[in-house]
Amino acid sequence: MTSHLGNVDRVRRNFLTTTASGLGMAALRAMLNHDGVLSSNTALAAGGDAMAPTNPSTFKPPHFAPRAKNCIFLFQAGAPSHLDLYDPKPKLNELDGKPLPKETLEKVRFAFIKKDEAVLLGSPRKWSKHGECGMDFSDFLPNLATCADDILMVRSMWSEQFNHHPGQLLLSCGRATFGLPTMGSWLTYGLGNESQNLPGYVVLTTGRGSSGGASLWSSGFLPSHYAGVLFRNQGEPVLNLSNPSGLPPELQRRGLDTLRTLNETRFQEINDPEIVSRIASYELAFRMQSAAPELIDLNGESKETLEAYGIDRAQHPQATGRGHVANAHLSYSRNCLLARRMVERGVRFVNVIYEAWDQHSSLDADLRYNTWVVDQPITALLKDLKQRGLLESTLVVWGAEFGRTPLGENRAGRESNTGRDHHPFSFSMWMAGGGIKGGQVYGESDEIGWGVAKDPVHMNDFHATLLNLFGLEHLKLTHRYQGRDFRLTDVGGKVINRWLA
Repeated sequence: MTSHLGNVDRVRRNFLTTTASGLGMAALRAMLNHDGVLSSNTALAAGGDAMAPTNPSTFKPPHFAPRAKNCIFLFQAGAPSHLDLYDPKPKLNELDGKPLPKETLEKVRFAFIKKDEAVLLGSPRKWSKHGECGMDFSDFLPNLATCADDILMVRSMWSEQFNHHPGQLLLSCGRATFGLPTMGSWLTYGLGNESQNLPGYVVLTTGRGSSGGASLWSSGFLPSHYAGVLFRNQGEPVLNLSNPSGLPPELQRRGLDTLRTLNETRFQEINDPEIVSRIASYELAFRMQSAAPELIDLNGESKETLEAYGIDRAQHPQATGRGHVANAHLSYSRNCLLARRMVERGVRFVNVIYEAWDQHSSLDADLRYNTWVVDQPITALLKDLKQRGLLESTLVVWGAEFGRTPLGENRAGRESNTGRDHHPFSFSMWMAGGGIKGGQVYGESDEIGWGVAKDPVHMNDFHATLLNLFGLEHLKLTHRYQGRDFRLTDVGGKVINRWLA
């Protein structure tokens, strides 16, 4: 009798620890699927009884037919002066040295300008029209001007943020808040990656480094696999990519297989999506050991291509200012060529960052150097992509966190009116390729470049249109976090159909 009761107890315990917990696990799985936690990082195994990790880079179908497959975002951190590059203002030159009405400045915040003594600052730039479309460019961008008919110039961007880091977060993440995914993270999360041997999201930097740092290529609350991978300008492109001396590849492979088994076992226990990211990162790093050195080796490029990008060009005789850092001209040329090589190999999003444009003083001299650094390689990139048939599917964007004031800066301790302060109320960006209708100017700023006069474009409108080009409906690309669905255009945004080819 005792033995029989003991068997009954054991059966009861087994039921409670298997069937009951299984029912609980099924319920938990249903809730997690409903919340979007499992949908992109886990899948039911063939038997249907356990969850098995799936590669987060796996291709995911878009919501509708895409125009673009890859994006190269040329981020000019620090904010170039649109008034000296893309948006000529004869009236501003007429009013040079004159103050604005007090009511205009009454509720405006500046980073450094002293309102009571501020006066308008005209531009010494010479302007001319280019291409069949007759687009205006200043004399600081003679090479880029030859691509006018491929470019959509937007002169009516605006933002709420007037300082660098908040403005860069808004541009990159859709809101000026820490902990959010960036554009590249949302794209790779929504579509996966075409390349099996390189990351879906790569960051290339030149110069001092942006104010926002790594927060501008973070995956935020998305799994860490979707974060941007920073490539270095010297040595190994990614730290610790090479094997230690004496470690043969077959032994490394066996070690990775053992790690994968342990991680998969742990995943079965706790279903943490970060374990999936860890597995994918180890495997990607292994494949990158052969792919990355081949990527950064430019010996296979023709002499004509290297010269077009300015890979070995001499330093500018008037190199000056914050953009003149560690041979920035060579680094930027190389990064533009690497960006083309990356999209050729399937990298979804390449962020090319040059921090050089925060010109509160010495605007004319510093802007001359900065534009010289970027004008040749960016033009070579556009023409190279077009010649190779890649521009149609590659969206190229030039952008920054805001523009510069039509007022001259008069900060104490500096020579007055030789630079411009931060200006979010109206500024310019441009795009080319990837389904964009080139050869057009969209929107207008007012006659002095202070505010938007026609067709305002908020950063979230830009984000919504970018996602649309990739076949993604911005209202549907969401991720549930902290009890609600987040998106890149979290608080607004509309698709601008006139931009689309």
